Amino acid sequence: MLLSLIRMIQAFRDYQRNVSELSQLSDRELADIGLDRADIPRVAAGTFTS
Repeated sequence: MLLSLIRMIQAFRDYQRNVSELSQLSDRELADIGLDRADIPRVAAGTFTS
């Protein structure tokens, strides 16, 4: 139980870090990698499919 809680907290922190890092990119940089701002939450969560 405790281990699953720790994993859930770590996954949320990873998600937040990914959103933060992607949000710092300019629109041009996002476009260069085939993304736009609306894609950031899905990419950060690992559920993005192109």
